[in-house]
Amino acid sequence: MNTRCPNLQKSMAWCDGMPQYPGIRRRVYFTSKSQIVKYPTLARDDFGRPTTSVLTGNFELAADAKWQYLDINVDKSTVTSEPQGEAPSQTQLNKATLVHNGVTADATAAAGYINNSDLVYVYQDMKGNYRVLGNDRWSTKSTVNQDQGQGTNAASTTINVEVTDEIAAPFYVGTLDTEDGEIDCSNNPAGE
Repeated sequence: MNTRCPNLQKSMAWCDGMPQYPGIRRRVYFTSKSQIVKYPTLARDDFGRPTTSVLTGNFELAADAKWQYLDINVDKSTVTSEPQGEAPSQTQLNKATLVHNGVTADATAAAGYINNSDLVYVYQDMKGNYRVLGNDRWSTKSTVNQDQGQGTNAASTTINVEVTDEIAAPFYVGTLDTEDGEIDCSNNPAGE
């Protein structure tokens, strides 16, 4: 072991009975990477290793650009992360299945630009933490499926997201300039 490299490992406590609410909240924000002029960053040690899962700084968008929103069905939507590659180049593959109720003209038109755009998504977990899918290193692959429904099965538009990152969906405590106004994402410090 190289003794010059400090250990980044930390204990991970969990208190019996502490609730861990599953899922994500109803509104997901997204924007094209072409609209982002500055990204928040992960703090790093002298060896380039991320020392936190919380992004520092804000997303800065081009003039007049705003984060758009997607309302999802929380009972059918999910975000997951899995390892990929081999050490010392192993990364996380962050994935989302975002199910929007309906197949309206707007949802159908969205397929055209979502399928062919490199996007960043920001979602909120059930504890109130904001997390990010997308970064300035790797492309975000988004694909759109539509299901017209049948019998009692509802019609839906599903956006599938895949993006490589160094860590599982980093936490975001900056601001989002949305079409409905600015959102302060620091109201719940990450992980608490």
